[in-house]
Amino acid sequence: MLRALHIRDFVIVDQADIAFDAGFTVFSGETGAGKSILIDALALALGGRGDATLIRRDAPRADVSAVFDAPEAAADWLAEQALDGPELILRRVIDAQGRSKAWVNGVPATLGQLRDLGALLVDIHGQHAHQSLLQAASQLDLLDTHAGHAEQVRALRQAWADWRQAQATLDAARSDAAGQAARLEQLAADVAWLDELAPEPGEWPDLCARQSRLAHAQALLAGAGQAVEALDGESGSAAQALHAAIQSLQALVRHDPSLGAHCQTLESARILCAETVSGLNAYADRLEPDPDALARADARMGRLFEAARRFHIEPEVLAEHHETLRARLRQAEAGQDLGALEQACGQAESHYMALAGALGATRRATATQLASQVTAAMQTLSMDGGVFDIALTDCKPSAHGLETVEFLVAGHAGVPPRPLSRVASGGELARISLALSVIASQAARVPTLIFDEVDAGIGGAVAEVVGRLLRELGARHQVLCVTHLPQVAACATRHFQVSKSTRAGRTLSTIHPLDAESRTEEIARMLGGLKMTTATRTHAREMLDALGHGAVRRGPFQTE
Repeated sequence: MLRALHIRDFVIVDQADIAFDAGFTVFSGETGAGKSILIDALALALGGRGDATLIRRDAPRADVSAVFDAPEAAADWLAEQALDGPELILRRVIDAQGRSKAWVNGVPATLGQLRDLGALLVDIHGQHAHQSLLQAASQLDLLDTHAGHAEQVRALRQAWADWRQAQATLDAARSDAAGQAARLEQLAADVAWLDELAPEPGEWPDLCARQSRLAHAQALLAGAGQAVEALDGESGSAAQALHAAIQSLQALVRHDPSLGAHCQTLESARILCAETVSGLNAYADRLEPDPDALARADARMGRLFEAARRFHIEPEVLAEHHETLRARLRQAEAGQDLGALEQACGQAESHYMALAGALGATRRATATQLASQVTAAMQTLSMDGGVFDIALTDCKPSAHGLETVEFLVAGHAGVPPRPLSRVASGGELARISLALSVIASQAARVPTLIFDEVDAGIGGAVAEVVGRLLRELGARHQVLCVTHLPQVAACATRHFQVSKSTRAGRTLSTIHPLDAESRTEEIARMLGGLKMTTATRTHAREMLDALGHGAVRRGPFQTE
């Protein structure tokens, strides 16, 4: 779970160090105080989008760090990234140019790595989540997420892509049979031409070296002979000079033994000189002018040059190009086999249909269960007699499967369920969205759940129910909630207040935990606004006594 959040120069927060604990925690404050900035800062540390506009005015950079206990669900990912440890520290820095840097436990990380890790740590339900609930894609995604269909959905999308590719290949072969035949004929001719030439890997540099050596044989022989004469000729050679120097020093060694080292150096030079002379003589014996070999080398280079011009490539890569053309020829020949293409397309279709059928069956089972749970929850959210249903309708095959998903709702008894987008009011939509979020979160493996003003559009007795169910959820997860409802705040086990002030012409937001007395004041403010009265304080204390300390009960949002 989330243990701490450290924020520096983020939007209107200059510095905040917040320690978290298990259970249900709320953040409250006046409108515009910066409550949701905390969620935005955490989202940044989890790999969210960031730019220079997030930096507090006149600050050089924004710096956010989040400290988590490492959950078991992240063990495999952490092992793959060599980041094992009892805790995780995710850090993100944005500079004035909008450049971003990220670290995990002090090791540089990519934003993709932060997002992958964040998906195992935190689930954020934004304050506008209920609006996306009207979209068909969001409804399907929520159903699949609740059922844990991620692997099945990925496999289905891949099977769909494979089927589409196989069908496209088959259609192309059918529609362009004449063109493919012509291309196959040309490809076969090119391969046959290169088969006869038989270029070999590494042949070109070896051939160039051999041709150069044969073409300059006379000059090489003359040069080697001159070198031998200079090293070991009859007069004035290096060997004679070395021999004379050695004799001169050896006669003096008895007077100064330190000259012995120089004698040894000269002796080594004499030996090297002799070995070089021997090697050059052997080289000259092997190197004889061979006009026939030179002609063959020139002819081979000419053919390789001709091939390189034909295919518009360098001679060095002819062998590689030969293998590429062979592979294309095999593929083209396979593409001419309509029977094989039809069989491959049929197999891809069968694989897709099997996966789509299995996914559809589990979707229907999950839809029945989820609809029943949401219907039960609606009865506690001032929607007595309301019904929630999930309709799955057969459709043409697609990357999403063989069915469409549509959420249906009846706000009260006696009316048939109709599409959510047509009949739900703003308040009803917010309540249904919250119910779906909480129910879906029960199946979540992430330890921390965040609700950012998801209680918008809710009030009165319904707000009390919402607060209780969030506290129930806090018995299984760490729950953080930004709220403006006193009934929700009173149900929390911990309470933070976010306030805004102006200092030296700068607007800053501060966050601090509330004790019992200050919490009563904050609940009273949420109840009665800026004007505090004895009645609102009394009401606040009564609300905290009634809601803040009650036992957690099993409710309609919980499953066995």
